[in-house]
Amino acid sequence: MGKLFLIPNTLGKTDIYGVIPSEVIVMIKQIKVFASENPKNTRHFLKQIDKSIVLDELVFLELNEHSDRKSIEACLPYLEKNDVGIISEAGCPGIADPGAELVALVHQKGFQVVPLVGPSSILLALIASGFNGQHFSFNGYLPVKSHERIKALKNFERQSQQENRTQIFIETPYRNLKLFEEIIQTLHAETLLSIACDITTENEFIKTMSVQEWKQQKPDIHKRPAIFLIYVPGSSSVKRNKK
Repeated sequence: MGKLFLIPNTLGKTDIYGVIPSEVIVMIKQIKVFASENPKNTRHFLKQIDKSIVLDELVFLELNEHSDRKSIEACLPYLEKNDVGIISEAGCPGIADPGAELVALVHQKGFQVVPLVGPSSILLALIASGFNGQHFSFNGYLPVKSHERIKALKNFERQSQQENRTQIFIETPYRNLKLFEEIIQTLHAETLLSIACDITTENEFIKTMSVQEWKQQKPDIHKRPAIFLIYVPGSSSVKRNKK
């Protein structure tokens, strides 16, 4: 009986051996069946790890947001005799990623799930923000419609203030600047906004400022993968420090 390995990917154009642990790379080389959103990109990833890997000897299964239950279940027979690896397009699989459905099904069928260590843009952005790392929410993508997105931003800000919670969300890269403009126009001047872009690459950009300060500095984040975090320091943090 095989195991399902959750394999991390890089977050952009960077040295694989600089961000993926050597122990993980050794494990990847031993796996013969891979499930991913884009098998072509997975093949490229494997060749970057080791050019001697013979791709024709491997099995590649497509698993994306369009995969139905039948397609997901089709991955199970491979686990009867083989280890299977899920590879995300970027970062760790299972977070804002269709692989979570296969993981849930594998648990139901009694197979072992093994998460492997690698870069997570969400966690890296959080620890670099200076915001509350004990109470936070990852909210995924915001609504596409402007009025719904503005409503969501106001709700996140209110929850952050009331609960001392860091709010984390993402956007399709080509909409980054539109979202940025709505953030600085919608949220209070003292609310803190952190933007983390191209994490772990040569073009990495991470900056935390108040909304008022961001109004004076427009970030270069167009069509670049970015994480947005907002935080309103609450009274609960002050009380903790007094104890």
